[in-house]
Amino acid sequence: MPTVPASAIELIATLLFAVAIVHTFSVPVFARLAHRGGRHAGLWHLLSEVEAVFGVWAFVLLLAMAALAGAGAAVDYLDTRNFTEPLFVFAIMVIAASRPILDLVTRAVGGLAGRLPGNRAVATYGLTLALVPLLGSFITEPAAMTLAAVMLRDSCFRHVDDTRFKYCTLGVLFVNVSIGGVLTSYAAPPVLMVAATFGWDTAYMLAHFGWRAACAVVLNACVLTFCFRRLIAAQDAPPRADAAPAPRIPAVVAAVHVAFLAAVVLYSHHPAVFVGLFLLFIGYTEAYKSFQSPLLIKEGLMVGFFLAGLVVLGGLQKWWLQGLLAGLSPLALYWGAAVLTAVTDNAALTYLGSLVDGTSEAWRVMLVAGAVTGGGLTVIANAPNPAGFAVLKGAFPGSTITPLALLLGALPPTLVAVVFFLLPV
Repeated sequence: MPTVPASAIELIATLLFAVAIVHTFSVPVFARLAHRGGRHAGLWHLLSEVEAVFGVWAFVLLLAMAALAGAGAAVDYLDTRNFTEPLFVFAIMVIAASRPILDLVTRAVGGLAGRLPGNRAVATYGLTLALVPLLGSFITEPAAMTLAAVMLRDSCFRHVDDTRFKYCTLGVLFVNVSIGGVLTSYAAPPVLMVAATFGWDTAYMLAHFGWRAACAVVLNACVLTFCFRRLIAAQDAPPRADAAPAPRIPAVVAAVHVAFLAAVVLYSHHPAVFVGLFLLFIGYTEAYKSFQSPLLIKEGLMVGFFLAGLVVLGGLQKWWLQGLLAGLSPLALYWGAAVLTAVTDNAALTYLGSLVDGTSEAWRVMLVAGAVTGGGLTVIANAPNPAGFAVLKGAFPGSTITPLALLLGALPPTLVAVVFFLLPV
């Protein structure tokens, strides 16, 4: 079997990683080609799916590895990858978006909104962007992202046609979820990757990150709600009189769904356990179909495929990324991490940073703070983002979310996060 230096494979992987990033920003072009029809419309449609981008180029990488070093080398490389996160995001996304869980959270948010002065739809919108992302510190960020995205899709996104409003909302949602999971040491992927290595527990996270993140999340939600309050209130549509009411979900069914959600979160690092629980959950939903809405199986699979591709491509970026991080001062690292996160998963970024020897506590804090700050800038910046993308893209013109418009929508809330994370202790 011919052998190829590892550096050659790494260079190919980095080239394909860059191509995948460019492809991510080019999906509107492929979407327009698909809408024109023709012999290759199906191919253009596949290439216009953001969730498929990294999976497609990861497959190209594996073909290149097989051609250069043999099929065994490609299989061996796959065997060394950890696909726990893609599997977990798929499972938690489907469970969190199930009707009993969604109904429970929607009722809770609606009940709080009813106690606030002013228009109820406006209050519900603001609470969805403020409280649900912070809930991600307890039920994990992918679950919070899925819940918030479905709630927004089924409320204001369904009645408001203003594209600018939707991109601003999406930007705040992505940023708030990215920073909203740092109140604990287990819920945010970039924190989870380093918490044990750095010796950080939940008390440490609350003292150094949590209060800053909570302030930024609430401020982002309040400012955006205030800016679009008239638009949301004007489009608040009452339920149709001829619409048949959905059957009320029994408390026992809701409790079982909550138990499944909690168990999957509890065993999120043990795929054999949470995948088994997920399959049992699928069987349970089949037994009680009258209390269910269609599960997000397709969307969950596409998000899992996206993250799996990111795992495959990102696993060979250590050769340049780790050295770059090691040479930065704490403040420069903060800005560097925030920018690099936009083009690589922030969990991978913090993991590589944790491998650098001899770092100070300030360096470590700035690494994680920068990684979560930039987690809303692009769809690939934070693992839960593809879940929100998959749920909400149908509400945008042409069922396509333009990466540049998302970036512009996420910049203001990102700057708010910068202010709070750079405040002196």
